[in-house]
Amino acid sequence: YMAYDAVQHFEDIRLRTRETQENRIPEIIYQVFGYVIAINHFKDDLYVFEHRYAGEAPGTRDGLNYLVSLIQNKNFPSYQFQTRGEESSNMTDATFLEVLANGQRHCKLGDVFQIVLSRRFAQSFTGDEFNVYRALRSVNPSPYLFYFDFGSFKIFGSSPEAQITIKQQVATIYPIAGTFRRTGNDQADAQLAQELYDDPKENAEHVMLVDLARNDLSRNGTRVEVETFKEIQYYSHVIHLVSKVTGRMDEGVATVQMVADTFPAGTLSGAPKHRAMQLIDQYEPTARGYYGGCIGFMGFNGDFNHAIMIRSFLSKDNVLYYQAGAGVVAKSNVHSELQEVTNKLAALRKALLLAHNMD
Repeated sequence: YMAYDAVQHFEDIRLRTRETQENRIPEIIYQVFGYVIAINHFKDDLYVFEHRYAGEAPGTRDGLNYLVSLIQNKNFPSYQFQTRGEESSNMTDATFLEVLANGQRHCKLGDVFQIVLSRRFAQSFTGDEFNVYRALRSVNPSPYLFYFDFGSFKIFGSSPEAQITIKQQVATIYPIAGTFRRTGNDQADAQLAQELYDDPKENAEHVMLVDLARNDLSRNGTRVEVETFKEIQYYSHVIHLVSKVTGRMDEGVATVQMVADTFPAGTLSGAPKHRAMQLIDQYEPTARGYYGGCIGFMGFNGDFNHAIMIRSFLSKDNVLYYQAGAGVVAKSNVHSELQEVTNKLAALRKALLLAHNMD
């Protein structure tokens, strides 16, 4: 993964050092695994792979047989999950409204066209947080479902949005901007979807982020195209506007360079991106850390597929941290943006409740 704060290694920007307990994690981690388990959920097939160094003879390690024996073992412990105390936040509602109003003021002054301002929450717990991930998979099935255990901390979530995908030298960004909360009634949701599609504020925000994706891909790419524009997509708790922007990487450009060109996602920062990040650093009281970064895999062939770390948890020292933001433009209603953060966190809070009853 790459945390949001890792942008300092790619761009000419310096963020304030605001180290807190949850931020004491590496900004960048990538690992090569000796053993990989791949599961085809459609066919109920499971594959186990062993990676060896060149010249290493087969059978020199016994890890593969041991791994298979663990998989075949039907006796395994189960652990409970329980929240402890009340949820806390790094800002009150009133303070966050002030932050949103400041963001809107900068939009009206012309400093930025759009800025994504976020708010962090924390919940102490006892037991096994893997139950929260199990619940989250159930209540919020998304294109990216992930659970990474790094030993002293864990990152897991159900992200709807790719940071960037690269396959056979074609880079793709899927800007998601425009959010309405679902009602639970299909007919009412269809009407809301049309209102979202026609909403001037949501459209202005979406167009800006599509343009930003085009610009980012053009830095080291050609034949940049908007293949899909303003597609309505339904998720468990919200409705989104989604587009698809592609570009062919220039000859000789490394995958990591293209990733750096597009990091962090415009949908998590704003436009122009550099100034938006400076203002985010000025107004958000705590460093973002993992939130707004990206997580996934990259291949030795240059392929890359990472989710944006949204709708996600960081677990550290028996505290779960989770965060959401709202895109502010000149015509925003700050109270609506406050509600948007609540809407985006609805699935995570529901997962916390459901995890109590899991065995």
